[in-house]
Amino acid sequence: MWVDLAYGADGLAVDFPGDRTTVIAPVARPAVPDETAELRRALREPVAGPPLRERVRPGQTVAISACDGTRPQPRHLMIPAILDELDGVVDLGDVVILVATGTHRGNTPEELRAMFGDEVVDAVRIVNHDARDASSLRWMGRHGKDVPVWLNREWTDADVRITTGFVEPHFFAGFSGGPKLVAPGLAALETVLTLHDAARIGDPRATWGVIEGNPVHDDVRAIAAATGVTFALDVVLNREQKIVRAFGGDLAPMHAAATAAARAAAMRPVAEPFDVVVTTNAGFPLDQNLYQSVKGMSAAAQVVRPGGTIICAAECRDGFPDHGSYREVLTSAASPDALFEEISRRTETIPDQWQVQIQARIQRQARVIMHTARLGDADLAAAHLERTEDIAATVRALPGRVCVLPEGPMTIPYLSGE
Repeated sequence: MWVDLAYGADGLAVDFPGDRTTVIAPVARPAVPDETAELRRALREPVAGPPLRERVRPGQTVAISACDGTRPQPRHLMIPAILDELDGVVDLGDVVILVATGTHRGNTPEELRAMFGDEVVDAVRIVNHDARDASSLRWMGRHGKDVPVWLNREWTDADVRITTGFVEPHFFAGFSGGPKLVAPGLAALETVLTLHDAARIGDPRATWGVIEGNPVHDDVRAIAAATGVTFALDVVLNREQKIVRAFGGDLAPMHAAATAAARAAAMRPVAEPFDVVVTTNAGFPLDQNLYQSVKGMSAAAQVVRPGGTIICAAECRDGFPDHGSYREVLTSAASPDALFEEISRRTETIPDQWQVQIQARIQRQARVIMHTARLGDADLAAAHLERTEDIAATVRALPGRVCVLPEGPMTIPYLSGE
């Protein structure tokens, strides 16, 4: 049986043994007929609170938070919809768009044009958040469970603060979107390190689809509530990364409605674990590096049997990547067991530790094989990973039941007996 895997920009067709393969994909959802009209509706008919235009007064400054280039947010549609709604109320010179990079690298001018469109880039000031630039951060106090909070000054000092994002299950924060566009998106490195420390990430409730009681999301939500969001706009996307539904309004109820819609489409029960799980990281831009591809591995880990095999197809055109400390931490120990134990013993969190902690936990559970065009055998071996050129041949050489997640973390299977 042929299955199209979301891989890079073009996809990858793989022939699986039909007699022992189960394909698990999100519920198919058609895009709305008019995406711009759907966004306008969400801005004018919010889930809770008044419409956006009624929350803004002439002369006020506006900061809009948006996802960085590793996320398939339709920024080129969402930002113009907001600007059109504010037309005649605020001047474009009083608007700043903040790319919520968290601890990721800033996006290049070329990437920003691809992300937002030439018209927005030429008309509105766009700033990459830098978690390591102390001069760009403002102290906001301690919130949640004693999280030290610094946020981007351009955000905290704006009269009107608008978050924009998209909602999908998240491998340790429960769901993306909503409050994550404040922290970690616009937070200082120390804030992010605290939110992602070993205790929070290691908590069994810090997982896919769990928000209430999730120590990571509880603190993320507390920070956004304490520091203030004027209006929030999120979308839910289908496989083609088109808008299925838009949600606007007060942050908490808006995000609750969006997560309910995302949960219904993405969370899929299975009766028992599989011997082999083939996953992806949902294609470009989500699979542009190994760091991001841990999400696809984590989705597979939910239903692979202990000692089974995970095969992850991710292009990784950006490598590990080379920026940040992910590669250094990942390759610093002799085995996943040693790496996991080392992180567990640490009293101080270091950048990218959380991704490595989750990856090491997965690799202790199952053998992980990568199919990637940009990382060689030696690179992957240093990260305690194997490599395959031919997914179909590798699967056929492995015994047992096979599960395929063609869209990786866009579908989250779970054992229904748990």
